[in-house]
Amino acid sequence: MKIHCSPVRLIIIFGALFLVSCRAYKQDILFQLDENFTEEQLSEPLQDAEGNYTLRKGDYFDFRVYTHDGERIIDPDFELRQLSGGANMNQQNQSLNLSPYLITEDGRSHLPMIGFVTLQGKTVVEAERELAGLYDEFYASCYVRVQVVNRRVIVLNSTGSAVIPLENENMSIAEVLALAGGVNFGSRAHNIRLIRGDLSNPEVHMIDLSTISGMRSTVIGVQPGDIIYVEPWRRPWLEGLRDVSSIIGITTGVLTLIFFIQNSAR
Repeated sequence: MKIHCSPVRLIIIFGALFLVSCRAYKQDILFQLDENFTEEQLSEPLQDAEGNYTLRKGDYFDFRVYTHDGERIIDPDFELRQLSGGANMNQQNQSLNLSPYLITEDGRSHLPMIGFVTLQGKTVVEAERELAGLYDEFYASCYVRVQVVNRRVIVLNSTGSAVIPLENENMSIAEVLALAGGVNFGSRAHNIRLIRGDLSNPEVHMIDLSTISGMRSTVIGVQPGDIIYVEPWRRPWLEGLRDVSSIIGITTGVLTLIFFIQNSAR
């Protein structure tokens, strides 16, 4: 049996693989400005960044405690019951607005019913898990949500995400990016997006920090709650080659086997 493998077919196959790779390399680029821009594009990376934020002394945070893994909200220190004189418990459980809690100099925070808890050095996700375990002594299947309410901005770049506290007034984008690790070789300094305001209808400012004139002509001051997104720099041919390297290895092995069989059959 003689097996024919046309070089033209091989070229077409490899070309198709590279085209697919060139298309795929753009799939992790966020916040592209088009008519399909939605709040969902912002919410997921924000949740990841905020969940990875490490709590430290001086942070203020809110937290909500739910029973039955999030079925309903509870009032851990009965503040609303005192205010309403023991009125409708359903209304009490629907809404709870406590003052922010402070992480003091010793890294602890005093919380209702459970007392002092050390939170410094823990991420938001770790703090939620620890508080849920502590409140399990009082309520069934507790679920806790922690939200840091400090003055801060969120930076999303090629190296990951970071929550940067605004320790000084009038901090610039350059300062915030420096605190987040800077703009490295894998980032595009001329394509930075500053996202501000309500996530359902945000203001989006394009920032160019690659030149002095670009920096002067754009919005460079940051405000609490801003999101700074630095678009990653993509090299489609290099990434495409890396993605299909295993396929090339397999194809080379198959072609070698075919060549060997053809020569053996002669």
